[in-house]
Amino acid sequence: MDLVLLAIVVGIGVGIVVGALGAGGGILAVPVLVFLLGMPVHSATASSLVIVLITALASLPHHARRKNVDWRNGLVFAGVSVVGAVVGSRLSALVPSQLLLTLFGVMLVAVAVAMLRRALRTRAEERAEAEQALAEDSAAHDPAAHDPAGQEDAEPVATHDDPVLDQPGPDMVDGADGIRHHHGEPEVPLSPAAPAAPRLPLVIGAATLTGFLTGFFGVGGGFIVVPMLVIALGLAMRRASGTSLLVMVVATAASLLARVGTEVQVDWVTTLIFAAGSAVGGMLGGPLSAKARPSTLTLAFSALLGGVAAVTLVQTLLG
Repeated sequence: MDLVLLAIVVGIGVGIVVGALGAGGGILAVPVLVFLLGMPVHSATASSLVIVLITALASLPHHARRKNVDWRNGLVFAGVSVVGAVVGSRLSALVPSQLLLTLFGVMLVAVAVAMLRRALRTRAEERAEAEQALAEDSAAHDPAAHDPAGQEDAEPVATHDDPVLDQPGPDMVDGADGIRHHHGEPEVPLSPAAPAAPRLPLVIGAATLTGFLTGFFGVGGGFIVVPMLVIALGLAMRRASGTSLLVMVVATAASLLARVGTEVQVDWVTTLIFAAGSAVGGMLGGPLSAKARPSTLTLAFSALLGGVAAVTLVQTLLG
């Protein structure tokens, strides 16, 4: 009974992270299944795929209702990831358990550091934007600012719904006022130098790597998908988070199918109980993403990953 309650509580916590960030479910689920629920490493990676799949399916409708899912680009990215997912799943079953968990811990450290750097950079951009807004507000109350002669050459001021979104992308539309709009709001002025198409090699490479990590470690890959959707496709941070859930669904399903015929066994009772809690947490976490700043979400995710990485490596190497 205690194990069931633990699986439910921890599952809800993992689901909240996935729902809020569109990432992190498998990365958190694998260590929890191994160290708290006593599951063998290979079984934990397979169970994690089931958990991530169910949680992503539960979290996706919220983001879809808020128009935060780019279905076309998400399906293309997910389709490319299938190849890597199949290769990773087959290779994972051949790697010894301790080595697999050690590599998992190393990956956690790398992702935590990358997320920390990204959070600090985003926080600096948010502060710069706030200072600019304050300066513009002060100028608006300056009588000299209302001088028509001084406004003849003024250019439209870009506004951003997220400091990461300095890049135009397929989720933006061109308005009749000459301003590129993001979901109906002014984003950045149109520019001939703006990229007209996604960076295809980067998208293919990122999608393939995402699929491989999903199959090999049993993770959803959202920690790679989200930044790649922002960088390569120019999606908004929250739109990228929603789209990453779509990618997770396809990549995890392909990884599970690729494990059919291997010796890896899934503890379905524990897995489904954990997944049920995670699904509930996913529905609770979705609304949180609309209330917190992107830098705060990323910083919290980085700290969480750092702690999980430390526990994983200490338990694996010294246990």
